[in-house]
Formats: sequence, C-alpha cells, structure tokens
Amino acid sequence: MAVIHIDEVQGSDAPGTSGTESSPFKSLGEAFLALGSDNEYRVKKKDDEEYKPAAKSALKKAAAYVEAQQKKRIAAAKRAEKESQEEAAREAALEEAKKIPLVEDPSLPQAILVNITETDPNVVGQLRKSQDEPKEGVRRVRVQGRVHRVAKQGGLIFVTLRRGLDFMQCLLSGTLSKTYGALTLTRETSMEIFGELWEVPAGARAPLDRELRADFFRIIAKAPGGLDAFTNRVPVDGDTQTLLDLRHLTLRHDKPSAILFVRDILESAFHKAYKEMKCTKVSPPALVQTQVEGGATLFKFDYYGETAYLTQSSQLYLETVLPSLGDVYCIEKSFRAEKSLTRRHLSEYTHIEAELDFITFEDLLDHLERLICRVMEIVLENPVATKAVQQYNPEFKKPTQPFKRMRYTEAIEWLNTQEPPILNEEGNPHVFGDDIAEAAERKMTDEIGCIIMLTHFPAEIKSFYMQRAADDSRVTESVDVLVPGVGEVVGGSMRTWDHEELLSAYKREGIDPSSYYWYTDQRKYGSTPHGGYGIGAERSVSKEEHEPTFDNQEDLVLVMMAPSTSAAYGGETLSIWEILEMRLRVVMCGRSREAVEENRKPSSRDQASNPLSMIICRKKVQNCLGKEITKLQESPEVVKNLPVPEG
Repeated sequence: MAVIHIDEVQGSDAPGTSGTESSPFKSLGEAFLALGSDNEYRVKKKDDEEYKPAAKSALKKAAAYVEAQQKKRIAAAKRAEKESQEEAAREAALEEAKKIPLVEDPSLPQAILVNITETDPNVVGQLRKSQDEPKEGVRRVRVQGRVHRVAKQGGLIFVTLRRGLDFMQCLLSGTLSKTYGALTLTRETSMEIFGELWEVPAGARAPLDRELRADFFRIIAKAPGGLDAFTNRVPVDGDTQTLLDLRHLTLRHDKPSAILFVRDILESAFHKAYKEMKCTKVSPPALVQTQVEGGATLFKFDYYGETAYLTQSSQLYLETVLPSLGDVYCIEKSFRAEKSLTRRHLSEYTHIEAELDFITFEDLLDHLERLICRVMEIVLENPVATKAVQQYNPEFKKPTQPFKRMRYTEAIEWLNTQEPPILNEEGNPHVFGDDIAEAAERKMTDEIGCIIMLTHFPAEIKSFYMQRAADDSRVTESVDVLVPGVGEVVGGSMRTWDHEELLSAYKREGIDPSSYYWYTDQRKYGSTPHGGYGIGAERSVSKEEHEPTFDNQEDLVLVMMAPSTSAAYGGETLSIWEILEMRLRVVMCGRSREAVEENRKPSSRDQASNPLSMIICRKKVQNCLGKEITKLQESPEVVKNLPVPEG
C-alpha cells in the first residue's frame, strides 16, 4: 500500500502527477480516480501544516466522485461509439448518394423563372391542393435564392430559400432527397429549385401559406460546412468583436438584414415627407475647407497642396442654396474624428439635414414635430418594416404631437432637484453653462418618459453660427430632440443671419473668415431669419429597433472602414476606396476666394472654378481618378493590408 499525498494549495491534478511529497495531487477525488482506493491518502490543507490522514467523510466523497466519473466515461465512450457508427453510416449513405444521378426529367414542361414573392396566378399558376385534382392551371416554376434553413424529417428535406428579406419553403422528397447534393446542403448555399407550388397542409405554416414541391434542383455555389460553416463562423449569439470583424457575413442574419431594410424605408420616408413639405433635395460636398462643429473632430488630409477635410455637416452649404431653392434638405454622409468609443459616437454616419427660410424658432420646433411624426407614420405604413419594428422593439410607440418642450435652465433645475440629484461629470450639481452629459440627459429623458425638445442652450457651449435669443442673450435659439431609450436624435437652431453678428462670431471663436467668404456673402445679399437641423439616421433607427441585444449604433453600420472594426466608430483610418470616393466628390468645396480667382477663366463652362458647382466633366473626373489612385498607391500607411477589389 503506497502513501499518496494531496496538497490542496501547491498540488496538481495534471497527468503525470505521482502522489509523492515532491509531486502531490491537488484533490483527493482526482488522486482516487488516478490511483484507486487501495492506498493510504494523506492531505495537507495549508502550507504551514503537516500531511494528515484523509478523513473518512472525505474518502467517501472521493469514492463517490470516482464512481460518477467512471459512469461519465462509460457514457462518453458509448456516445463516441454511437457517433462513430452514425458517421460511418452517414459516409456510406453519402457514397451511395453519389451514385444517384441528379438529372432533370426532359418530359416535364420548361420551368418559368419567378421571384419567390410572386403570387400572381397568371405568372406562377394555380396552387395545387391534392394529387387527385386535375393539374389545370398549374405551372412548373423555378426559383433562385440562398439556403436559409434545412430541416430533415424522415425521407423529406425542407429547405427554406431566402432572397433578400423574402422566403419560400421548398420540399425535397423521393429520390431527390437522397441525392448527394440534397444530403449535403449547407446554410448560404445558392441554388435553383424547380417544381410546382402547393398549398401547405392544414395546420402547417409557411411563407405565403405555400411550398414548392421540387422535381429538380441545381446548386449554383455551395457554401462550406463543418468548422467553416456559416453558423460556426458567425453564430447569432457570438461575441460582439467576432460579429463586428465578420460584419460582411453577420449582415445575412435575420435581424441585421431586417434593420437595414427598416433603415432604407426610413430614408425613403424622409424623402417623401420632405417632398410633402415642399423641400428640395441637394447634394452638398463631402470634401470641404471649412469646419462646422469644431476642429477637434475633423478628418484632415492634403488636397493637392491645400488642407481639406471630410465634412462634419452639410449645413453651411445648405444655407447657401436657400435663396435659390427655398427650403432644402440632404441625406449624405458626415464624418467626425471622434475620440470616444461609445454608442453615441460614430466616425461615419448618415446625416439627414435641412434648412428652412423665413421662419421663427417656434416655426422650426413645429416643423420638427410634424416631420418626425410624419416620417414614423410613413415607415409604419410598410408591413415588412412594421413587422420588424414590432419584433425587435415590441414596446415602440408611434410619436404623437405635441412634444414636451423644456428649456435648458429647466433641465438643470430638474437634474438638481432629483433625489438624489443627478450630478455633472465632475460630481457636482449642474450649473448654468454645463454641457449636460449624455448619461444625465438620457436619465432625465427616460424618467420623464416622452420625447423632449430641449431648447435655449448657453451660447458658450454651442456653435458660432447659432442665433442668440432676443429675450436672453446668454442663450441661443437651439434645440435637441431627446428620445427615451436613445437620447439625442436631432440637433438644430436658428442661424445667425445678421452680417455684423456673424463677423463677431468668427472673431470670438478665432475663425479665419477668409475661408468662409461664400458663407458670409449670404448675409450681405438679402439675408433672412432661417434655421435648420441635423438628424442621425443610425440613432433614428436605433429608436425603432431598440432592444438589449441590439442597442448600439455600431450594429447599424453597414461596412467597417478598415480591417480593425473599432475604426468605424472611434478610429481615424479610412480605407483607400472610401478616401478615393470622398476625394472625387469635390463638387462644392468651399475654397478660398484667391484660389477661385486664380483658376477662373472666361468661359461659358466655368463650373470647375465655382465653389458651388454641381458638375465635373467626365475628362476631369478621369484625370482626377488617375491622380488619386497614384497618390494613394504612394501612401503605404493607407493601403497597408487592404485588399484591392477586382475591376
């Protein structure tokens, strides 16, 4: 009988442990499991103790542990043997399946290619109900899509085919379900299925209450299975970083695709609402030489020897076309070199902006109420969008007028009178002049429980172009629209429209007015009271699709800017193709007056030297494209590790 040592502090249960004083086990159970019960077991619980004989109760527990582990090993061995037999049977079946030819019956009528959502009987024919009824009016069709789900039931294989957001249930039976292609179908495989459309049996459910009973199928491109299968690479419940790194695949899951669809409907709704309000759409530049929201968040780069930036906002350019077009709007990309990696900050986002002429501040607030309510109304008129909203945010309520209006000073008072008070970022009660932090703002909005139009912010924390209030020069005629569960979704204000006041604002903020000559000119030639706002599309969608597992703007970003996913919402690196695209959109860049005059030539086609030009001739674009590609190829820090797309 050997003496086996267990040191519960310094011991180890790793393979190769002998149980001597120099190589003790860590646990009595593992020692029993490795060496059996016919030994003397001595245990040390602390470093400063001597080894002592194991207690009878401890020996009893160790014996029970060994018995349980042995049962598990036996069960695991049986399971492994069964799996091995099943795998062998599967391999044998697959080998047999390879012998079954997959050939289209030439005696069948030619199949008509239809969309999986097509329901017109004149196109898809009549739905079959039973084998006994005549086939009059029944047509043979073929549909194309990607495999979304595969379910095997007896000798039947149910395939859910996906085309975008639409689905069709297809049934493979008989010899067809025994073919190699059918038995090895994988998620995301693209395929074409031929057959007749049937009503689904009573009690069964399928998209549009029908299914395609296949007589033939063709694999277009097979997706991998095994460890490289789609659901293994991007599982629905996978960790966030993996899903972001593989965003190009994650987008194929139900929720991301539905949300992208809702986003499309949302943008369409804005277009429709703006047209109803007689607003004209324009396309301002993405490449500028001016700042709107402060220089700290500008993406800067060299533009043929001059400094240029990716636009933070199209507001200034929208203001320049008010005299020529009246009320205007745009839906364009904006860029902010944000240093904060938060749900509120994206480096690239879709910016919905509008400018309205001949209005008061009250007019601006009324307009925002009408716009938001009308847009949501249009979105919810779409049944697919409504279903997605209800599925991912069942508590969503359509906004109704009027919205609660609250002044900044009232918000400060509200925050300070809570029990306990909601403090500022320094841990002190809020005072006039504080920029209310996101957390405090969201807390207030969620507690009040309705949409809030927070107005009249101090001039010191707002941009230079905002009009000061007539009744209190300390504050601006500005507004943030706050939504429960999301926070700020709209920021707007009346614009400084007096020429001298604007020049004073430049001086106060230390801004060189020479780059803004075109903006300043608007105040010289028939200036008017006007105002506008910006809406983040990502935040708007997050309100509709809000839920704990889909709560961040990052989830709404279609494609990452660089191989590192963090660059999309906090980094400063754009891909070569995005920089190239942005550089080519130089149609209204605010250049200095000297640069404009230097390039000006007396010509009827003088668009190239006009900072408000909407036109670049084809040859100029081609030349620019060639120069930009050459320039970017010479910038290894930009193109490093980035694949070049074919074509």
